[in-house]
Amino acid sequence: MPLFELKGDDLSAVSQVEFVNEKTLQSLVEKNLKAVFNFRFVATEFRTGAVHAGRIDTLALSEDGNPVIIEYKKVASSELINQSLYYLSWIKHHHGDFGIAAQKALGKSVEIDWSDVRVICLAPNYKKYDLHAVQVMGANIELWTYKRFSNGTVYFEEQYKRSTAAP
Repeated sequence: MPLFELKGDDLSAVSQVEFVNEKTLQSLVEKNLKAVFNFRFVATEFRTGAVHAGRIDTLALSEDGNPVIIEYKKVASSELINQSLYYLSWIKHHHGDFGIAAQKALGKSVEIDWSDVRVICLAPNYKKYDLHAVQVMGANIELWTYKRFSNGTVYFEEQYKRSTAAP
């Protein structure tokens, strides 16, 4: 269903447009982390060191003080799920690196709760295999989609979040 703009009593369809590149989306989300996710910004393009040789798009701290990794893609890509697992593993073994970055960004008194570390993937869509993979693997990876429209509207929608309810 398309998005419609209301002008008086008339509806007109609003066309969907793409972000120029991933960095444009990333910058927009980072500048608006509080409004979009209720997170505090920690770092951008965070290097994971020589051994892991990666660069995490965005590091943040959730409203509950939990570390969050956000990864962005301009197109649907199964690589995003693998990349998310890699970074989730990295952060679980590098509390000190995240802690230093958080203190640098948010002050020495910042408190970090390691009980619910997660990754948020932001992409325009996902393949059915990606949705199934995150459901069966049990990792704390959330899948979100985004849409940008010609009237300046941006829409974020949660596609999958691991249930924390006990069986």
